[in-house]
Amino acid sequence: MQVKAEFVNPFLVSASQVLQTETGTEVTQGQVRLEESPLESDEVTVLIGVVGRAQGLVLYGMTEQTACNLVSAMTGETIAEFDAMCESAVAELGNVITGLASGELEAAGYPCKIAPPSVVVGKGTSISTLSIKRLVIPLETSLGSITVHVALRETY
Repeated sequence: MQVKAEFVNPFLVSASQVLQTETGTEVTQGQVRLEESPLESDEVTVLIGVVGRAQGLVLYGMTEQTACNLVSAMTGETIAEFDAMCESAVAELGNVITGLASGELEAAGYPCKIAPPSVVVGKGTSISTLSIKRLVIPLETSLGSITVHVALRETY
C-alpha cells in the first residue's frame, strides 16, 4: 500500500516547530525518500501508532547522544546519559510532534487519534510497518540528527 505524500508536510512542519520551540535549535530538512518495510531501529526509536482516516505508525529515530542533547536543551540541565527520565522526555517530544501533526491531518480531512508513545532502545531491531511504505524525513539540528518515518495509509 502506498503512503500519501500529503502525510509528510504535517510532520515536517510540526517537528520543525516543536523542536525549535522546545530546544531553541533550527531544523534543516534532508531529502525525503520512500522506503520499504522493515526499518532498522536507531539507538533510540520512538514509535507512535495512529488510527482513524490515516492509520499506521510514525517513528522518530536518533542516537542516545542526540536524545541527551535534546533533553538537555529542553530542561536547561546537562543530561550526560540516556536514562529513564531522558527516555520519557524523548517519548513526550515525539508525542507532542505527532499530536500537532494529527491536528494538521484532521484539518486536511484525515481525522485520526494517536496512541501513547513506545520507545525502542538499542540499535538494529527490525520494526515492520507491514504493507505500508515509509516516507523517511531526515532532520538535522545543532543537537544531532533525527529521522522521522511516516508509515501511514488512508482508510475509508
